[in-house]
Amino acid sequence: MASKKPQARTNCSVCPLRKNEAFRDFNRGELQFIEGFKTGELTVDKGAVILVEGSHSPHLFTVLSGVAFRYKILEDGRRQILNFALPGDLIGLQGTVIGEMEHSVEALTPMSLCLFERSRLESLFREHPGLAFDLTWIAAREERILDEHLLSIGRRSALERAAYLLAFLYRKFDATDAFANGKPIFPITQQLLSDTLGLSIVHTNKTLRKLADRSLIRWKEKGCEIIDPDGLAAIANWDWETEIDRPFI
Repeated sequence: MASKKPQARTNCSVCPLRKNEAFRDFNRGELQFIEGFKTGELTVDKGAVILVEGSHSPHLFTVLSGVAFRYKILEDGRRQILNFALPGDLIGLQGTVIGEMEHSVEALTPMSLCLFERSRLESLFREHPGLAFDLTWIAAREERILDEHLLSIGRRSALERAAYLLAFLYRKFDATDAFANGKPIFPITQQLLSDTLGLSIVHTNKTLRKLADRSLIRWKEKGCEIIDPDGLAAIANWDWETEIDRPFI
């Protein structure tokens, strides 16, 4: 059964995300503030719902490890996956600013999350304008990603749509160093891809077979192995912008 439970706290000064050169490092004052802003950590089982649409959560979360996905569900049960959250990504900012979550978040894999009290967010803006800008950057980046996803759903063909999504997931996953100890396999099911692409499961399966026939991907029991991310990006006519000094909280 999916569950959430507290875990031993990781000191922010030795946070594993700080070892990743893709992320902007904190100065001493920022690091001290973040250590006080952080109230604990949570371990989350695969399948646990972290946030529910319509809820008023008192917490913000940063993904320390693992993968989650954001989604909305229509009244008849149809689901649209909006995006995926990987290490360094922030979860719950929407609910913190607007007051209510407009989507739900579920753990795709076991996860570790850093907890922050949303009630203390005002002090971050007041005391550390650099961190406040980082939050604005994170929100703007999420908007840019969703713009590209909307373009894909609205205008790309099924083949281009699937190629873009897999190339995007590869680049995002690779930036977290998640592939460092093994082959580039993203832990996703065809049903989840179907719900992200806005295609039927049958259409999704046929489209993935076309990509596999071109030796771009290989479907594994534990997910999708990306063989040629550049080839996928070329099909989708999509360029990945390398993010340098990407902020996180």
